[in-house]
Amino acid sequence: MRSFEELRATRFADGVNALCWERTLPGDYAEVIAKLWPGEGIVPLEDERIRALDLTPAGRLAAEAMLADQQLLRDHDLAPSLNCVYDCVRDSDAGTVPTDVTSFHVDSAPVEVDTWLCTYYGTSSEGLRNEDAVLKVEIPEIRAALLKEYGAADDAGFAEFLHEHSFDSHYAPKPDATPYPFGTFALWRIATLWPGSPVPPCIHRAPENHPGSPRLLLIS
Repeated sequence: MRSFEELRATRFADGVNALCWERTLPGDYAEVIAKLWPGEGIVPLEDERIRALDLTPAGRLAAEAMLADQQLLRDHDLAPSLNCVYDCVRDSDAGTVPTDVTSFHVDSAPVEVDTWLCTYYGTSSEGLRNEDAVLKVEIPEIRAALLKEYGAADDAGFAEFLHEHSFDSHYAPKPDATPYPFGTFALWRIATLWPGSPVPPCIHRAPENHPGSPRLLLIS
């Protein structure tokens, strides 16, 4: 994509379920991180907090670029959130199928909606082509373990159990599959799972965070 308007207006079709506007952005994003430090978990960054940071001109350029992206999405009736991700909350008792965002998964919605993502600093999210993935609940040993956990037959009730716990939204890469990185500064629009979607949903995951390696992420 060559512009935001092209990214927003292009329809998903012919199996294409992820589009991005590759670009470079000015500024010192590491300085923004340094001014926000320390922190833990996922910290939403309000506009006022970003504007109040004591930054050099390079840091201010970075801050204004992120704020401009937020406003651009808001102007198109989206609800973006700018976050400093110090670490992703992972379920310590994940069981058979971990369902946190560091597991390959798809987003779902009852109506047509897309997920928007941009990483400004740190390791980016990554995607997995649908043909390179297998639904975890279709892997025999995983399905058997979930059936044991469910404690009944493999029927409509079991399908409801899988959906209720989001087990049916998580995927495993096939052998030799190669995920593709979303990269830095690229603004992505990816397809979700909704009734009537013309394409399969985009399979993606957040990176595992390491101590001392926070990320700046915009998501809507």
